[in-house]
Amino acid sequence: MDFLFGLDKHATPDKDTAFLTTVHDNVELEIIRDILAEEGIPCRSCERGSGSAVKIITGYSMYGSDIYVPVAALEQAQALLDAFRNAEIVEDGDESVEEE
Repeated sequence: MDFLFGLDKHATPDKDTAFLTTVHDNVELEIIRDILAEEGIPCRSCERGSGSAVKIITGYSMYGSDIYVPVAALEQAQALLDAFRNAEIVEDGDESVEEE
């Protein structure tokens, strides 16, 4: 049924952009935008399906947001995204960090 709501494929907003990832959380969206901006990689996000209307009404979209980057920066952006998602969580006061 995803084809009825436009959720079965990514609608690339521009021929010079490539799909990076889909996020389902506004906080994660902003974190990824900031990580990319720090490295000088522009990005664009688009709501999936009818997510734009849903986001206006509820404040978030259950369909998620697709993030796009320039084709030339896709590899670097993917590496940054992988590093972010695979990072170890360090709790405050964690004594496992070695000091030299």
